[in-house]
Amino acid sequence: MTIHNYNTTITLTMIYRILPLIIFCIFSFKPLHYSDSRKHNFNSTDPKLIAANAKANFEAKSKSFYTVIDANGFTLPTFESFLAAFEGYEQLKQQGKIENEILTIVDFSLSSTQERMWVIDMKTQKVILKSLVSHGRNSGSEYATDFSNENESYKSSLGFYITGETYTGKHGLSLRLDGMEYGINHNARSRAVVVHGADYVSKSFIKNTGRLGRSQGCPAVPYEVHKELIETIKGKSCIFIYHPSRTYVAKSKLVS
Repeated sequence: MTIHNYNTTITLTMIYRILPLIIFCIFSFKPLHYSDSRKHNFNSTDPKLIAANAKANFEAKSKSFYTVIDANGFTLPTFESFLAAFEGYEQLKQQGKIENEILTIVDFSLSSTQERMWVIDMKTQKVILKSLVSHGRNSGSEYATDFSNENESYKSSLGFYITGETYTGKHGLSLRLDGMEYGINHNARSRAVVVHGADYVSKSFIKNTGRLGRSQGCPAVPYEVHKELIETIKGKSCIFIYHPSRTYVAKSKLVS
């Protein structure tokens, strides 16, 4: 055998050995553009992914709004409470239920000794009032922990409300509320859950008792601010009473 024939034999032998490996590799891998395209088409119609993207986008929108709010010398509500409030506010606004673009947030996760009501002008993105606010006598002592939509429960109800008309009652100028969430607070009007002033909502009461006084379920406020507050939020503005309650989130159709 000549050297030439010997080299040719070696070359052919090597080709025969690696040819199956080359063929295997070719048929084992699909073009990247095909795989990416298929993955993209699948993901774009995946309901879970769409919902996750929508939630992420809304949280980014909420964060953007929150960061530019003028606190006006006050502290802001927590972002968690604002996020929930903003989500329901936007839905109610789209439904045409809000005419006065004011968002009032009441955070019942806080002690009643703290000012836990914020009134935010959504047009100017500015906090215009912050106040003490009571919870129902059967919702808890210093903290509100138990909530109800039932008549004669004397408990606060969580969720979203739209402010109604004013009237003069035993507490003076008062403001009727309509609960927007069935099974959570829809009995607000029949329960006479209203915004009103009360002498048991004051710093002096807190000093004497270590907590704020309590109502029969109404978000009562100090007399020194109740007229200003009512005049500001009357006429179909939004009130959101917040608490990190899993039961509420599970029932609500306005927060996720």
